[in-house]
Amino acid sequence: VQLQASGGGQVHPGDSLRLSCAASGLTFSRYTMGWFRQAPGKERECVATITWTGGITFYADSMKGRVTISRDDAENTVYLQMNSLEPDDTAVYLCAAHLRITAYTMATMRRDAMDYWGNGTQVTVSS
Repeated sequence: VQLQASGGGQVHPGDSLRLSCAASGLTFSRYTMGWFRQAPGKERECVATITWTGGITFYADSMKGRVTISRDDAENTVYLQMNSLEPDDTAVYLCAAHLRITAYTMATMRRDAMDYWGNGTQVTVSS
């Protein structure tokens, strides 16, 4: 199984980025997908999750209102649209997959219990 994240970069405060995570080696449509982030010296935190049906999403308070998670099962890809980026959003952003769980459960479960983690993509927000 591979989860390949891309789309990160260095941007200015207020800018937008769209992250992508391409999945392979799993039946994508059966997996709840999520975006998490980890800044240096901090714990890995959930940003957003979306159920395998695509019908239910969860957003963490830290970025609520500024991010939108979506998925394209035909492309085996999950996206994270991020707007109005702030310096505190600087982190490595990682995608994850877990078989058929609720969006909230994925956001709150132990990180080491996740079925799959992908690589990360660095997002740096600075002026």
